[in-house]
Amino acid sequence: MNSGNGKSEGTNKDSWKIGKVSLPKNAIRRMRNGKSKYQSANEDIKSEPDQNPYSLTALKKNPFLGWQPPLTHSPLGSSFSWRTCFKADPKSDGSDQPTGCNENPAEMGSNPPVAKDWIPDVTIVRTMMMHGKDINGNPFPPSLPKELCEGIGVRGEKSGDTNKECLMESIIRSTGALNSTTVTISPSNHYGQPENGIIQDPIVVPAPKLMCLVYTMADAHANRIRAMQQTWAGGCDGFLAFSTESDPRLPAISLEHEGPEAYKNMWQKVRSIWKFVGTHYIDDYDWFFIGGDDLFVLPHNLKTYLASLAHKDGTDPKTKEYFVGRRFNEGSYFNSGGAGYTLSRATLRKFLANMEDAQHCAAKQRTSMEDVMIARCLSHLGIHFTDTRDARGRERFHPFAPGSHLHWTPPKPGGERDWYEDYNKEWGILEGKDCCAPDSVSFHYIKKASMVRHMQALLYSCDLEDQ
Repeated sequence: MNSGNGKSEGTNKDSWKIGKVSLPKNAIRRMRNGKSKYQSANEDIKSEPDQNPYSLTALKKNPFLGWQPPLTHSPLGSSFSWRTCFKADPKSDGSDQPTGCNENPAEMGSNPPVAKDWIPDVTIVRTMMMHGKDINGNPFPPSLPKELCEGIGVRGEKSGDTNKECLMESIIRSTGALNSTTVTISPSNHYGQPENGIIQDPIVVPAPKLMCLVYTMADAHANRIRAMQQTWAGGCDGFLAFSTESDPRLPAISLEHEGPEAYKNMWQKVRSIWKFVGTHYIDDYDWFFIGGDDLFVLPHNLKTYLASLAHKDGTDPKTKEYFVGRRFNEGSYFNSGGAGYTLSRATLRKFLANMEDAQHCAAKQRTSMEDVMIARCLSHLGIHFTDTRDARGRERFHPFAPGSHLHWTPPKPGGERDWYEDYNKEWGILEGKDCCAPDSVSFHYIKKASMVRHMQALLYSCDLEDQ
């Protein structure tokens, strides 16, 4: 019998039960990326039929493979409405959310302990995505109800769903399945291309290896991080949350860094993240994407764009420095941290070799402006931003939610200045449905777990063309 906190009653107190297997707590070990092989043919992805990622051998290496919280259903049954879940305060830890919203910390149980030198297995979520099931045989990602295909405002209203409106008006779609191991690239779909007037045909190529990094706090584990894990995170080949508490099931890790755990010290936290990733994962991935826990990401779109960028330039991210995101100019150039940004392996390696430079890389500075700090360091190293707009000038990385971009308008003459307009004066801002590229990569300020699931449903489960 499961007591609901992850431990198995009647077993040794030093054991944790995952599915039907009890293993010692100290069995937590890292599994290197790429051990599992999957079939791939033009994005028709199926795991090999004789392959069980949750074998006893695999679970001895990592006893948390395939873990998911117990399935819970609202006592209201069919009368339960997901709109109720949208009413919560965005800053809530989910403890006030009703059963059925999949946000309550009580549903997660207690965090299993980890060793001080623990190195997370960042392939946990990807493994479930590729297998299509968790360790108990439940579908993964969990299915989402049809109600989430309806128009839902930020507090559950039946009107005012500007996020859905943007996805429909700008025709934003995923470029492929989250479990795909290939991408179809369009080398001409870059701003300023094609210079010779020739539009190249789409090309199917292997998807680059992508690791997604999210900075967060422990009170977001049961809601926003859980929602990410059960929606888009499996599209990343590696996924790791950097938090104030470690939890090997998500996975999330707490790292020590210079100064306090505070927003005004975000730069030091991000520095510790890059150092940890560079120490343990740099050779496993081609690209590294980082952002906060209020992001919604389309990983296949990001992989498609990155592969297209490298193909267009005839380069390899292992050896070519790239700094990819939403460029801003506030007196100096930087990529928006809110929209998330991506470093190629070569860029990460060069940054790590120079990150202790106090003069040029702000090694000792305490500030919230981590995106400005890393941009200044990389600029000193000769690494500059990539213009990520599509061929029509539409943006791919977004510092606001979809609806905010769709309805953004410049301030009236004589009105209060808008920082967003100021930071984009060099390039201009396309309004209305041209705000966002159809193959958009990320959106910021998706603060509610329910909105993460709503956007996931709209992009992957609902037929928007029929609505």
